[in-house]
Amino acid sequence: PTPQAMASDAGDRNSTLKRCLGVLRDARNDSEQFAALLLVTKAVRAGEVDAKTRRQIFDAIGFTFPNRLLTSRQPPAGCPEHTFRALGLTLLACFCTDPELAGHSQILNKIPTFNDILVSSCNPDSTSMIDDVYQCLSAVMATSRGPRELVTKGTVSALCQAYVNCSYGSDRALTLLLGLLAIAEAKCWQRDAPHLLAVLSKLTNDFLKTEDMTKFELCEVLPRFIPLSPPLTQDSQGCECLHRLYKGLANILGSKLSQSQRDPALKLAACLVQACGSEWIPTGNAGSKFLALLVNLACVEVRLTLEEPDPLEVEGKKEVVTACYVLIEMGIQECLREEKPLLEEVQKMQLVRIMEEAFGAVIFYLRQVKQEELQDPFIFASVRILGAWMAEETSSLKQEICELLPFLVHYAKKLFKEGSPAASLPQPELVSTEGSGLPQDALRFLLPGFCHLTAEDRPRDILISEGAPALLCEYFLHQWEVLTSEPRSLTPLTSTEMSLQTACGIFLNLVVTAPDLIRRDKTFSSLMDILLKSLPLLLPQKDHLVLAANIATLGLMMARILASSAVLQGTQSAQEFFGAAIRFLSQAHTTQADPGSDGLAAAVSPAYASAWADVRELWFLGMQALAGCVPLFPWLPQAVLQARWLEGLSELLARVAPASVDFELIAAFQGVLVELARASKPCRDVILSHHGGEWANLYGMAALEQCLSEQ
Repeated sequence: PTPQAMASDAGDRNSTLKRCLGVLRDARNDSEQFAALLLVTKAVRAGEVDAKTRRQIFDAIGFTFPNRLLTSRQPPAGCPEHTFRALGLTLLACFCTDPELAGHSQILNKIPTFNDILVSSCNPDSTSMIDDVYQCLSAVMATSRGPRELVTKGTVSALCQAYVNCSYGSDRALTLLLGLLAIAEAKCWQRDAPHLLAVLSKLTNDFLKTEDMTKFELCEVLPRFIPLSPPLTQDSQGCECLHRLYKGLANILGSKLSQSQRDPALKLAACLVQACGSEWIPTGNAGSKFLALLVNLACVEVRLTLEEPDPLEVEGKKEVVTACYVLIEMGIQECLREEKPLLEEVQKMQLVRIMEEAFGAVIFYLRQVKQEELQDPFIFASVRILGAWMAEETSSLKQEICELLPFLVHYAKKLFKEGSPAASLPQPELVSTEGSGLPQDALRFLLPGFCHLTAEDRPRDILISEGAPALLCEYFLHQWEVLTSEPRSLTPLTSTEMSLQTACGIFLNLVVTAPDLIRRDKTFSSLMDILLKSLPLLLPQKDHLVLAANIATLGLMMARILASSAVLQGTQSAQEFFGAAIRFLSQAHTTQADPGSDGLAAAVSPAYASAWADVRELWFLGMQALAGCVPLFPWLPQAVLQARWLEGLSELLARVAPASVDFELIAAFQGVLVELARASKPCRDVILSHHGGEWANLYGMAALEQCLSEQ
């Protein structure tokens, strides 16, 4: 039809509607009113209605008439049984084109009715009803309350059933599901996991079997149906879906592809890695080749995009390069894996070389970044993946990383100071948008690399000159506040706690390698103050033992350097800190039955056993630092006496078989005991009164023996 004819039709419809509304106003009884309403409904069904006319219809009949139509069970003579219901849905679909009405409670409370129509068997006469239902649901989803109402009122399962059964309009069901998952993925999976798995099963079947462009279109759709939680690997149906995805991706990526075909496949693979790690890739030769191919393709993509960055080209490729970063991070983890590795040693060596070239490109790109680009989430993704490389690979690209350090410190400082909002990169297939308004924490990802670098002269000097220590102290305080604001519970190790532990590692490096910096930089006096206050709070919580060990050891080592500072001059916080440090050190060992004899052996205390691999080295450093503190703080021996550590240690050494106490442990005990005996007569007397001379001789503690024998 010509535009003139279409305009004429619209004019005719509107004039018909106006006549119908006039009849409705003038109706003298129920039957006349009902007949007029049916005329209005038929006129609405005949085509589009302009906003003004739609409002006139609503003002004339409201929700009362459509509600009556939906609940009526007796159709007019000779009409299909769902006639009234279909007319009611037509009116609601008309009203829903007004966003204000689409969010009305009278529409929202019809959601269960819409769901029922979608899942009931469809006959040729009911297709218009289903069209109207999809129009209503689409309109509801576009309102602020709509998605939540749809999820809680069961629309997800209805849409899943409509799609899996290939019902009329199933393509619209899939579109609505994609929209709901984009807004509320976690809630959808919590409520309707079995139905969503059924959709994923159908999609993955199609993905594996189809051999045309649909395969690549499905690469765009599938990521929305791969949940971060619950993991698909926990469920047999989920595992089958993952295997089909692996086989489908192996077919795609093993073929010659155009960029438009390869990019969606890489993004789908990255989505699977985010959800399941490498568990979806089977072990064996085929799996290891596929994994190596994935990482290889990702590295090539990163190099092609970033080595000679054309600003416009990079802009269009940010999404796929971010996906490649996910694949490369998996490559790093798999190259490090020793238990049941997917990769052979030769493959690992090849991949490390290839990844090194990719990281050279990342560094090159970051060196070109302008100040005004720092808020770009892609810069954050690039810094994050570089941090993952720096955390594990300490020898390669050293020169390039040193040259980039000023930028990395400046970038981390800017984000931390500004609390930069994590304006999420438009990558729904990679990261759920739920909770994405948190500040971006670049330092969290750089800390492990900084920890390695502060052990070396040149990078340490650069970090110090760029103000990294002051930034790290501020960051430590902030993370401590975050940790202490979290509810007290036996939670898994949080990223906050991990960041605090790694920061302690950096500070320990600085204490050992740059003691003058600790003395002159006031930042470290502030840090000392935080450590004094934090250990007494932390130590009683047994689930934070590794962090407590870090803080105790760091505090003791810093106290040796800052002994003259006011905060350590017998203040309450200093005494409480040393009391807690003494408890940490003194409670680490106990006696247990010696399996090789009837006697007792020295052993790590049960409370420390599970964390001892992480705590052991810190405990020995802490013992050494405490020994160094004893001559510097005259009140410290009294704190040891109050803790009754000397009595407990004497009893332990007197009861156990000497062969069960290794040389390193004997040396650690002797270091502290000698300093206490020298600095304090009461301590010396306690050791002697508990047969110290005898067990010192028994354990070969020559320095302690000599000290005790002197008057």
